[in-house]
Amino acid sequence: MSSDLTYLQSGVIGVLQGATELFPVSSLGHSVIIPALIGGSWKHLVTENSADKSPYLAFIVALHVATALALLIFYRSDWVRLIRAFGQTLRSRKIETSEQRLAWMVIVGTIPTGIIGLALEHTLRTIFAKPVAVSVFLAINGVVLYTGQRMRDRAERSSVAATQGRDGLTSPLAPANDAAIAEAGYPATAGGGDAPTLALRIPGRSRSRVPAQAGAGQGAAHPTGRGRAKTLDNLTVKEATVIGLYQSLALLAGISRSGVTMIGSLSRGLNNEDAARFAFLLATPIILAAGLFKLPELAGSETKGIHGQIVFGAVLAGIAAYLTTRFLVRYFETRTLTPFAIYCFVAGVLCTVRFAFF
Repeated sequence: MSSDLTYLQSGVIGVLQGATELFPVSSLGHSVIIPALIGGSWKHLVTENSADKSPYLAFIVALHVATALALLIFYRSDWVRLIRAFGQTLRSRKIETSEQRLAWMVIVGTIPTGIIGLALEHTLRTIFAKPVAVSVFLAINGVVLYTGQRMRDRAERSSVAATQGRDGLTSPLAPANDAAIAEAGYPATAGGGDAPTLALRIPGRSRSRVPAQAGAGQGAAHPTGRGRAKTLDNLTVKEATVIGLYQSLALLAGISRSGVTMIGSLSRGLNNEDAARFAFLLATPIILAAGLFKLPELAGSETKGIHGQIVFGAVLAGIAAYLTTRFLVRYFETRTLTPFAIYCFVAGVLCTVRFAFF
């Protein structure tokens, strides 16, 4: 192995791992596909990935630990508050604040993936961590992301339309008459005129101006059209468990951890911004625990002679993960999963054809 893993390879794979772990495009899938596409000694690394005692796997473990540490650093203030809030619930034996609730929801959402991962991770890796299978799952990942995002957008538009209809506001862009304004809780404008407006963000679209409504500060209604807006503050145990089950799908190489976790969150009614934040919070303990669990492999004889390459790749993975998280947090404030879905589907189909027939 020492002659196989070069500094160039460790650097490229490190950056690839750090970026794609957070981008919803599957880091494990890309760590299999890219070396296989390049061929030569790079392809040999992929073959070793499915072995029981793989130095390449130990290298990937180090990259995962670096990625998790980058997430911890980026969300350090959040984790300090969540850990403090968790400790408070242990002392008081009750949940009183939104931070205390979120701390427990992170724990609940982590449990399904932890259990399933311990039971099936090795089996799934040895069976499916091969170029053709990974390419197929990458295409499936694209379909899942696209379908989930479309369903969430459609539900939100329906919810907005239903809210406007209930408040007597016929069109999101049309002026409202004085009666509609008064019904919405605002004084009529002198001599008529347009209703007060507020900015409404619909995923994938620019901000639109719509007539303000009573209680608008509470956010849009749940996409099912029932109850108050779904946020991380009112996430339930059942919903966190379902989201955790979605995350466990990432045990299949080619399925994105952050992507499917976000889809699980969107299906529960969270917006893209909250879904991304919850996905990154859930990913941190899972990635870190998986890395620490296999950390002894780094000290084994398999990694003899490549410690420098491992450290080099891990540092680059951590930097890439931090910068990627910073970008995605801002990205999902106004944008959606759709571009990543299209990329995954197209890349998955092309790679499936390449590895299956050429």
